[in-house]
Amino acid sequence: MRGHIRQRGRNWAIVLDQHDPVTGKRRRRWHSFAGTKREAQVRCAELVAELQSGTSIDPSKITVVEFLDQFDRDWVATHVSPHSRERYRFALDHVRRHLGGRLLQKLRPADLAAFYAALARTGLAPRTIKLVHSVLHRALGQAKTWGIIRDNPAELAKPAKAPDRETSMLQPDQAAVLLERLRGKPLYLIASLALGTGMRRNEMLGLRWGDVDLDAGRLTIERALEQTVAHGIRTKGPKTKHGRRTISLAAHLVAELRQHWREQQEQRLAAGLGKAPDSAPVFATIDGGHLSPNAITKAWPVAMAAIGMPAITLHSLRHTHASMLIASGLDILTISRRLGHSSPTITLSVYGHLIHGGDDRAAQIMNAAFGSKTVASGGGKTDL
Repeated sequence: MRGHIRQRGRNWAIVLDQHDPVTGKRRRRWHSFAGTKREAQVRCAELVAELQSGTSIDPSKITVVEFLDQFDRDWVATHVSPHSRERYRFALDHVRRHLGGRLLQKLRPADLAAFYAALARTGLAPRTIKLVHSVLHRALGQAKTWGIIRDNPAELAKPAKAPDRETSMLQPDQAAVLLERLRGKPLYLIASLALGTGMRRNEMLGLRWGDVDLDAGRLTIERALEQTVAHGIRTKGPKTKHGRRTISLAAHLVAELRQHWREQQEQRLAAGLGKAPDSAPVFATIDGGHLSPNAITKAWPVAMAAIGMPAITLHSLRHTHASMLIASGLDILTISRRLGHSSPTITLSVYGHLIHGGDDRAAQIMNAAFGSKTVASGGGKTDL
């Protein structure tokens, strides 16, 4: 393994000579370098060392857009859900427009910093820029794993931090007002179930009558709906094993679901569909199909504005459920399991700021353990 430099105008050409271990033939690799002669000699020595250690990356003319097409085809398509794939494509379309023509191996942290700044100047929201960065970081990390690039520039260049967004939730009296104003309207039961169980929108819409045991007062979450441009509406399993869970129902929810079941059977009989089988959705269209998650999302703010509560999102009802359980003193592990979090750590990261009074209780416990003994013994002075 040998290397030398040649001057080319104001720059240098680094020439590496190596023998192919299979054919025995000599291979020559050229690298262009801008700098002093001494800097070129140092870079030449580094490239020789990389070749000898097996960490060298062959020069490639692949562009960013060509690599992203490969990444979408060979990794995204097989590793993420259809819904996540749409988010990946949305994020990487920004990269294609701004950096697509660049050579992948020439992409530097400074290029990404300028890219994120350009996105900010166009008015793109900080959280959207953060999504673009996260997806690009994943893509370039895969390029490194595949041996196309040596370093991931997205590890060094990061967009401006998005402002913290407080988790929106209602006070118990506000939640009661919300339900009262929605009573008798199409979204009432969805709101009531979200507040009473903490279920996600797509979990509620994927719920089947076979998953509900009204006699026992429980329901089991085994699937959720997913709506994408490519596949329309279809069911999928939870993201993690903890997403599959059984939730106990309050008595008022059992009564409301019984009433909903009776009304749905009447509608089905009137439409000539017959009694709903166990596989029928709890929340169904007139012909017994699944409701559209996107349609529910669009209908929700309209319904909120109509009842005078426009700032409330459907997902905030899940947060409200969690906050009410925390306020009641229920342990965090039970709350985490009820919400379907993969770990109580996630629950604490989202809702930990709502837990109060624990430190006072800790002081009381220590006083009960040691306080009376210390007083009885008269204490003592300690020189520090």
